[in-house]
Parts: sequence; C-alpha cells; structure tokens
Amino acid sequence: MRKPFQGVANIIRFNWHFYVLSLGFVLLLLLVSKFLQGDLQFYFNLLSVLIVIPVIISLLISFYIYDLSGLYNLNWLNHLQIREKSKIVNINAGFDETSILLKAKFDLRELHVFDFYDPLKHTEISIKRARKTYPPFPGTRQITTTHIPLEDHTADYIFLIFSAHEIREENERILFFKELRRVIKPSGQIVVTEHLRDPANFLAYTIGFFHFLSKSSWKRTFQSASLILVKEKKLNPFVTTYTLKTHGNSF
Repeated sequence: MRKPFQGVANIIRFNWHFYVLSLGFVLLLLLVSKFLQGDLQFYFNLLSVLIVIPVIISLLISFYIYDLSGLYNLNWLNHLQIREKSKIVNINAGFDETSILLKAKFDLRELHVFDFYDPLKHTEISIKRARKTYPPFPGTRQITTTHIPLEDHTADYIFLIFSAHEIREENERILFFKELRRVIKPSGQIVVTEHLRDPANFLAYTIGFFHFLSKSSWKRTFQSASLILVKEKKLNPFVTTYTLKTHGNSF
C-alpha cells in the first residue's frame, strides 16, 4: 500500500517549483547579505530565516498529517456499516489516493469512482503532475459537478476525501451537493473530509490555507443542499470529516 514518507514526498514532488523558488530566493538574500553591513545585513538574514521556518514547519506538519497520523489506514471509517455488497461512490478532483484503499479495507464488490477534474477550471500545476505520476483507479469515470451518472437513491455511501474544496464557486458547490443528495439512499451517508480555513491550517500552510473553505462555508453548503450534518469529527488538528444524511425524498 502506502510507502513511508509517501505523503510528504508527494507534496514536494508535485510542488517542487515552490521549493526551488523559495530556496533560490533565500540563497540570493544570503549572497547579497555578504556584501552588506550592520542592520541591513541583519534584516536580510532575518528575512531568510522567516522564509525558511514556515517551509520547514509546513513539511513537518504535512509529514505528521499524511504519514504519521493514520489518516490513510481509514480506521476513522470503522464506525460505518460498510459491507462488501454496499454500493460505494468515491469522488475525486483529479488525484485519487483513496479508492484502492477503500476497496481493500472493505473488500468492496461495487465501488464507483468518479473524477470531476476539469483542466479549464482546475489549472493547478500540482494536480497535473499528480495525474501524470499516479494513473486513475481502474474504471474511473469522468463527470461534471452537475451530473453523476447514477440512478436516484442508489448509493449507500459517498466519499469526498480532499476533493470537494476544488469546487471554488459556491453556487456550483451547492448544486453538486444537491446532486449527491439525489444519488444517496435515504438510509445512506455522505462523508466529506477536508482541511479547513482555520488557525491550525494557517500554522501549517500560512497563506495557502486560503485554498481551503471555512467551517461556516461548508455548513452553508450542506444546509443549502438540504443535507443534515450528523457528525463532525477532527481526525487530527488539521483535518475534519463531516458525515451527512438526507432530509428525506423530497427535493
């Protein structure tokens, strides 16, 4: 399955340009500071440290989240009544690390994997590199955020693990969750796992935390899609899982 250091290694691999630019800028600052004296030299050196420290903190926290915290052993899903005959849907946004893990953990017979990645909307170079490195799960189907090719009320569980935040526009995100509501059984559950735009993730990713959504944004999306939040759980200080169910059959 997953290899040691795979999580943090992927972050560096998919975002190497950021680390190269940061290192280059720090080296430039240190080189210039050699020709300076007094306070100016001190401030150049201080700026170098202020660049390096957040990068190191980010990598250490990422190593904890993706390699040490047990996130990818999926034991945090043990409370779900998933059986081998359950109809499971797993939806990603161009990079799928979890379908193979879900299938193995629950010995699934019916796993539907969908990918709503749109190269015109999702222009991050990191996703493009990830897609080149990791092939899609066999049988993955490309979809849009407005249509999932399943009948009404047929899925027992729908998983969105680090994917739904890529739907940046709120109205589109609400329509997408309404589509999830159409597909899920009245007895089924939707599991959404995300980083949040909160102090912990600011510590981890500084301004990068703006790529995530706030708790209030998620709750507004769920409410607008007529979904009930039945459980909110911190998997670790940086990752939150929301478990949702429907209000019934009316739309």
